[in-house]
Amino acid sequence: MAFEGQKVLVIGAGKSGVAVSLFLASKGARVVLTDQKESASFDPPLQSLLPPEVELVLGCYPEVGEGSFDLVVISPGVPLTIPPVARARELGIPVTGELELAYRLARAPIVAITGTNGKTTTTSLVGQIFADAGIRTLVAGNIGQPLITEVEKYGPEDLIILEVSSFQLETTSLFHPRVAAILNITPDHLDRHGDMEGYVAAKARVFANQTGDDYTVLNYDDPLTRNLASLCPGKVIFFSRRHNLEEGIIVHNGYIAVREGGTVHPILPASALRIPGAHNLENALVAVACAWVLGIREKQLAATLHHFSGVPHRLEFVAEINGVKYINDSKGTNPEASIKALEAYDQPIVLLAGGRNKGNDFTAFARLVKEKVRVLVVLGECAGEIEAAARAAGVGEIIRAKDFRDAVFQAHRAARPGEVVLLSPACASWDMFKSYEERGEMFKKLVHELIIREMAGGSERFC
Repeated sequence: MAFEGQKVLVIGAGKSGVAVSLFLASKGARVVLTDQKESASFDPPLQSLLPPEVELVLGCYPEVGEGSFDLVVISPGVPLTIPPVARARELGIPVTGELELAYRLARAPIVAITGTNGKTTTTSLVGQIFADAGIRTLVAGNIGQPLITEVEKYGPEDLIILEVSSFQLETTSLFHPRVAAILNITPDHLDRHGDMEGYVAAKARVFANQTGDDYTVLNYDDPLTRNLASLCPGKVIFFSRRHNLEEGIIVHNGYIAVREGGTVHPILPASALRIPGAHNLENALVAVACAWVLGIREKQLAATLHHFSGVPHRLEFVAEINGVKYINDSKGTNPEASIKALEAYDQPIVLLAGGRNKGNDFTAFARLVKEKVRVLVVLGECAGEIEAAARAAGVGEIIRAKDFRDAVFQAHRAARPGEVVLLSPACASWDMFKSYEERGEMFKKLVHELIIREMAGGSERFC
């Protein structure tokens, strides 16, 4: 792809937009990076991250007219309905995203993993399996770093493992992974996609360009995902935690196993996984499927599955204070993810929940809170929504926190020895933080402040 001399509008000055701007500028393109946020909103300043030849238009969008731009690249968090995108399409100016742009430069085969919940853990696990097998592996996409920053460094003998979101998939046209996996589909981002039909359609784009030589891994236990099998051009590999499939990745006699051609290949006892919860068992099944179809076999799979301890911000153990375990599940950004987190523990839970709702209903979440949670601490924009759902479900003790710091302090005061303080917000972080990572890091920082406070004799001071 030739970019030299092309004028490109990059919309959205987050991680993806900055990465695209740097890449295109290095290729000789004339780049305009724009964002609705004012310059003062960016820390560090954008000017410190970009070369001077990248023009910044902040606080508003530039006019898109006939001949103004050759290409528009939109960041995942930016809706496709905004005026400059609509105008570009009217004028026939190509509109794409960072994922599609990077894919067109890729020479290495791609394993692409999507789904409502579990993407980050599964993508990290798949990457670890191939790295442990001695294959040069890049893990990127919606996890860690944008693909565009590293894609040209990897060739046909290497592998690219991508976490891909529905937002990223919306702007794909040629994207074609060798292996595509859909973990599950439950309501999420309905404020963006409009309804479940739109959301499912976005997820299905992960396999849209595959051929009969490719593989699509689908969750047999999830009807929405299972029903996509009839649309898949590639070979479908089902995984199931609940069913004894005739072919696929299953739990057989307590073992994670591959059933293929009438033969069962046991990999590892499910109880030997270090990552807790039934949902993480499903993530392991997906990882086995992705690796198995590309030639990784029992011994290597077992070794990685046994030592893999998870990823930051997903059921991450932070500390134990006076017999109370503190768990960071900031990646729980929707009710379904937080339901899975609650199901992972048998101990009584003090739960911190709340943030920005992405169009989700909290009814089912609240019912499980009633069963599993002794004290619910609510915070953020939708604290009232969660509290109302919890009271309707019969939840007894609910504390309304004034801010995030207060929420951690209130949870600490309420927790008893033998319990779990769990941050699993069931909401996005954007009302208080830039990302779920920032939210999780703040939780860990505050927990470590609690440790220092306890060591100092339990003073009530918390700062």
